[in-house]
Amino acid sequence: MLPKYSVLHKLLESRVVAVIRGKDRHEAAEVSKAAVEGGITAIELTYTTPQVEDVFKELRQLNVLLGAGSVMDSETARHAILAGAKFIVSSHFVKEIAALCNRYSVPYLPGCMNISDMAIALEAGCDVLKLFPANTFDPSFIRSVNGPLPNVRIMPTGGISLNNMNEWLAAGAVAVGVGSDLTKTYQKGGYEEAVSLSRKYMNTLNQYSEV
Repeated sequence: MLPKYSVLHKLLESRVVAVIRGKDRHEAAEVSKAAVEGGITAIELTYTTPQVEDVFKELRQLNVLLGAGSVMDSETARHAILAGAKFIVSSHFVKEIAALCNRYSVPYLPGCMNISDMAIALEAGCDVLKLFPANTFDPSFIRSVNGPLPNVRIMPTGGISLNNMNEWLAAGAVAVGVGSDLTKTYQKGGYEEAVSLSRKYMNTLNQYSEV
């Protein structure tokens, strides 16, 4: 299996991606470790986190799939790949990032909000698209998109919570991105509370899988 598709398989198998946006590298590393201890196996470290490359180095020893988020240009994408990112995520589609990721056989998940954006991303070789911000949509949007574009695979991010995660999955989402409540929980209750919330996410996912 090509590296790109091996990573995509692991990403979609995880179903839950923790999107970590820390105020500093220590917070990002601690929230990430809490997510992993709670059972989450895919982490997206955003490039809005100061010294994020140090967080990549710290997390490499963990058995977790690491990706980079908030990537705005191809230079940052290459930096992330060299730092250890196995997939690249951006808030919107950037053709130069798509070209670079294709060159290195790295999955690229651009943010898309409409059919036009999605069609362009598909033509550029993007296999999974991030619906962002998802809190401006209803889960039924995925079925509406899969009418004209049946091969689109969507990962909603932004506004995903314990209360609506399974609704999105049932509507056809191949995975969901969660994160802001993990960071907020860590800030309010510390490491163990973030671990507990991560476990709740995985328990909620398991309940969906058992239905």
